[in-house]
Amino acid sequence: MKREEIELLMPEVLQRTVHPGSPIFALREAMEALHQPAEDALARLDSFFDPRRTPPAFVPYLAKWVDFARILPVTSGVACLRELIAASAELSQWRGTSRGLVLFLETATGVSGFQIDEQVLGTDGLPRPYHIRIGAPRLAATHRALMERIIDSEKPAYVTYDLDIQPEGGDVS
Repeated sequence: MKREEIELLMPEVLQRTVHPGSPIFALREAMEALHQPAEDALARLDSFFDPRRTPPAFVPYLAKWVDFARILPVTSGVACLRELIAASAELSQWRGTSRGLVLFLETATGVSGFQIDEQVLGTDGLPRPYHIRIGAPRLAATHRALMERIIDSEKPAYVTYDLDIQPEGGDVS
């Protein structure tokens, strides 16, 4: 609150005594100073709810709001976490699908090129029911634990998987 607003809230008898050097003047100045941090936060309140503009320390809190606490920490950095939060509505819409899993993995790691094979053949040459193979680009290899947390939380519960990291310069094995 500004000085004038604070002064208007004071009883009239105190308003008359607000002069430089008076105790009431000092009290009014102190009240304005105490309100200033809250006023500053309220002036930029919208930025706290925008994952791309919020302070870095607030990003994990927003991640918990959109139910991404299950994948924290995001080893690819705060920029990827910001993008995950921004894409949370679309990710939720495609949850449990190949498209959603690829989008989630690419957004979380910041690396594109994930592939999902839904027709994985067993040792007998027949397709393995309810089993998928996820091919990850070599650049995403450092984020293996993050990828596994994402896959475990996003795939249907009855589906098993293999996570294969693409060899250098080759196709997904």
